[in-house]
Amino acid sequence: MKKLDKLILGSFLGPFLLTFIVVDFILLTVNMLKYFDEIFGKGLSFWIYMELIGYFVISISPMALPLAVLLSSLMTFGNLGEHFELTAIKSSGISLLRALRPIGVFVIVLAFGAYLSNNFLVPKVNLKTFSLLYDIRMKSPALDIKAGVFYAGIPGYSIKVNEKVGEFGLKDILIYDHTDGRTGNLNVTLADSGRMEPFFNENYMKLSLYQGQNYKESKPSRGILEKPVEFDRISFDTNEIVFDLNNTFKLNRTAEDAWSTNRSIKNISQIKVGLDSIGTLVNEQIFRNYLEAESIYPFFTRERKFKPPTKILDRKALDDSLRMAKMNREQAQSDSLEQSKNLAQKDTSSILVDNPESRKLRTASDSLIADKKPVIITKEAPASDSLFVEPKSRDLEKSEIKIAKLDTNAKVNIKKEVIKVARTAPLTDKERDQIDSLVEHRGYEKGAISMALTNSRNLKNSFNVKMSQIDNYQREYRRYQIAWYQKYTQAFACFAMFLIGAPLGAIIKKGGLGMPVLISIIFFIVYYMLTITGEKWAKEGIADPLFGTWFSNLCLLPFGLFFVRQARKDARLFEPDFYLAIWKSIKKRFKVLGSKAH
Repeated sequence: MKKLDKLILGSFLGPFLLTFIVVDFILLTVNMLKYFDEIFGKGLSFWIYMELIGYFVISISPMALPLAVLLSSLMTFGNLGEHFELTAIKSSGISLLRALRPIGVFVIVLAFGAYLSNNFLVPKVNLKTFSLLYDIRMKSPALDIKAGVFYAGIPGYSIKVNEKVGEFGLKDILIYDHTDGRTGNLNVTLADSGRMEPFFNENYMKLSLYQGQNYKESKPSRGILEKPVEFDRISFDTNEIVFDLNNTFKLNRTAEDAWSTNRSIKNISQIKVGLDSIGTLVNEQIFRNYLEAESIYPFFTRERKFKPPTKILDRKALDDSLRMAKMNREQAQSDSLEQSKNLAQKDTSSILVDNPESRKLRTASDSLIADKKPVIITKEAPASDSLFVEPKSRDLEKSEIKIAKLDTNAKVNIKKEVIKVARTAPLTDKERDQIDSLVEHRGYEKGAISMALTNSRNLKNSFNVKMSQIDNYQREYRRYQIAWYQKYTQAFACFAMFLIGAPLGAIIKKGGLGMPVLISIIFFIVYYMLTITGEKWAKEGIADPLFGTWFSNLCLLPFGLFFVRQARKDARLFEPDFYLAIWKSIKKRFKVLGSKAH
């Protein structure tokens, strides 16, 4: 059995490595074509391009592995069936599942390795890929001045040359200088000929101009009534301009910390932290909306309150407790630092020289501190004959005396007069018409309607803004979940493709690069389309992210189990006789049913 396992595994490893390299190269070409205009033509070294290609190869390997497993397993069992080796294996009493075991074990190990690569290696490689690709994009194109075309690759200058002579010679040169930051072509240089030569390891470029003129005009700072601005014209026989190319045409690498928020460079633990942070933002926004809604609906909330759901309140309490614990921990750390600083200061003061003068000063200060007693400052209440209190107290006494001497009959009469002023009769028709006319003629009704419309529009806009904020947070939350589940689904896709490829090879019984390649491409296209569809559903919130990411595997897994079942029965799925027999059996059943009906 060990020889059989070695035979099957050996016949699988060769096609697997070959197909993996081919598929990886095809996907690499597709990805490189996306950035072709941005990365080529900038005078980069060969090793920079090789570094970028190496990063691309590793980052696209999770997508290349399932197709390589599908194609290689189909070719392996197709070759075994074509040369009747699979028939010999079955005739010796070895089942198809036993023959599939060595490659199945290898694919399981490969899937586990793909998971580890997706979780640890690919995020780091993606970080370096994004950083290098961004730096290449930001790099200026190589210094390549073409005849008859303005060249703006050097910051602050626009250069046009009508003719190039040799490697460094130039004729009919026009230069617009914008280094002073002013708009307009206010500094122009013309020259009959010139030479452009690099020096100092090509970090600087010297442009020598011959037989030319420079025109420089000051920019007006006021209106049209001011005096004419200065205009300078300088003729020269030779003029030299030095360009610093060190920061312009040199690749400057960006710090990798600038990409720390991208989800494709995070492993599972970091994605979980991001999910928790985004969940806190969503919960905080929903909780704030409930609180702000009370001020928006004053009539509804006069006797009622908008109470958030229990789930929102529990999450809010948890987030607040965690935030408080973090603040306490930071406060404890700052306190410990302060204590350590104080101890260090005490230690430094204790090692000072203890001379008699300093000892006398310390004893004197200690005695002063010991003799110091707390002083209680009391404020006496003002005397009864005080000038500041007597007028107020006298006024109060007088007012109290006046209130006490009021006649009770006078109080009753006052109350009766107040009651007489109040009206209890309803409004007459004339009074009601007068009030309605005031409302209609003075525009109170129209003003109230316009104010209500304005308030409703403002409420609608504010609600739309809040809904868009929450929707953006939730969309980002779903994308983080997709990035988390993809690390499992891309690894499991290797096993799903093996279940499809190996039984199909045993059924087709044809090896080579003909039928196996065609079937593999068809299934891979179906897998890719289902993957994109499921992820789109998950991003838009149509389906759960867990279901969306596993959608392609769930659709292809029944096909794999069906092909395994048919391969164990030696079914001839790709022969026309198989389908003719099925059609004949269906016709026979219809005839039997028709005879029973008559």
